[in-house]
Parts: sequence; structure tokens; C-alpha cells
Amino acid sequence: MGVATLRAAHQILDGLPRVLDDTVVVRLLGADSEARVREHADRFAERRASGLRAHVLLRSRYAEERLRIAVARGVSQLLVLGAGLDTFAYRQPEWAHGLHIYEVDHPTSQDAKRERLAAASISVPGNVTFVSVDFEHETLRDRLAISGFDFAAPTFVSCLGVLVYLTMDAVTDLFRFIASLAPSSEFVFTFGGHPRPLPAGVPSLAEIVAAAGEPFRSALDIDEVGRLCTEVGLAEPIVPTDAEIARYMGDRRDGLQPPMHNSIASVMVAPRP
Repeated sequence: MGVATLRAAHQILDGLPRVLDDTVVVRLLGADSEARVREHADRFAERRASGLRAHVLLRSRYAEERLRIAVARGVSQLLVLGAGLDTFAYRQPEWAHGLHIYEVDHPTSQDAKRERLAAASISVPGNVTFVSVDFEHETLRDRLAISGFDFAAPTFVSCLGVLVYLTMDAVTDLFRFIASLAPSSEFVFTFGGHPRPLPAGVPSLAEIVAAAGEPFRSALDIDEVGRLCTEVGLAEPIVPTDAEIARYMGDRRDGLQPPMHNSIASVMVAPRP
């Protein structure tokens, strides 16, 4: 809900150009969502909130740009891990219509999303399959297998804002799963950098989410990500350049600034020897 609200705030409060043109999220959040965002416009304008909003927008923009390139080279499946209230499938451009999109999430979260889609009269496209997984009792591979996922087909995997909530064992298992996918598959993800110190009395994002019952469980910097990729047989991670970030942000007049540090990366599944 928090991430979707940040995307909605960008559509409602920020100027052009859009970092991410999310034409669905305001409807998905409900009829009163615009009024609620405008009521707290001053909070969204604060530097910390602006940086977090920019991070959320940039990670989706980067993933969608990488996906477009992947489709052009023959990727035919999109796997969205921890899909939450992600909206790509419901505003998908024409170039994505040939994809089979699998949205993976916890059953309770997925049910809540489907209720919101129905309430907003947002139709589920025919190329979308919902895959509910309770990791305490099921594996991702098993649930994908019974959902029609083709393990031999090149796949684009999006995993945004998820790894920090997993244990390092679970993160390693996920990277091993990615490495087992077909060559030319690609994995775009965010990783939790080690937190910077904040002024006394200012709660960190980690403290805020822990208080909400969803504590961070892992922290990786880009060097640690690189070592993990090497360990499981993936290529070196790619991070967006400053020039890419500037291009995605555009020539802004609204004060929206890029985050202070980048924690978005992509890795490819190389051909096997």
C-alpha cells in the first residue's frame, strides 16, 4: 500500500515528465485515494519522502525498460515476485502482449489485490496468471510448475522491494533459482544497502517497517551482490548509470530528486558451457 501510494503521489502531485506513467494505480487504490494524497502533500514534498518516491519510481522504470529490451531479444515470460500492487500487467504496452505474465505473492496479499482490481473495474488481461505461494509450506518452483510456467523459456524476473525482507538463506536460494532458468533470462531486483546513520530521534525506514510487523532481514551492498552472483553462476550485476538515472528523471521543475544512493541491479543468465 505504501509503495502504491508513492506511485500514485507521483501521478497526482509531481509535474512532467513522469518518471513512471502509471495510469492504473490511482484507480486501484480507491475512489478517495487522490483526496488522501493531496491532504498530505506537504509530507510528500519532504526530502526523505521525495527520495523514497524517486527510488520506487526509478526501480519500476528501470525494470520496465530492461523488460522491453528483453522482449526484443526473445524473452517470452515475465515473473513478478512479491507483486503486491504492481500495475504493469494492467497498463501493459503493445510490445508486452506476447508475454505470459506470472504474478507471485502470498495468498492473502494476492486476494486483497484481486478484490481491489474488481472493485475498480480493472480487468485482468488474458496473459496474466496469479501464482499464490506460502513459502512456509510450498516452493516457488513447485507452484510455478502447476501454473503452466515454462522453465525452458527465457524469462524476465522482477523482484522489487523484496530481498530485504528475506533471510540470507532465502536470498541465496532465490539467486540459485534464477541461475537455473533458461539462458538469456534476466533478473532485475533491488537490494538493501547498509543503512546510513540518521539524526537522533529520526526513525529509519528499517525501524518503521519493523514496527509495522515486516522487519528487514538482509542487507546487501553491490559488492556482496556480485559475490553472490559469482557463487551461484550468474553474470556480474549491472547497475543503472548516472546518465540512465538522469534520463529517467528528466528535466524536472517540481523538486523531485533522485535517491541518494542506487540499489537497483540486473543480472543475466549466461549460456551454459
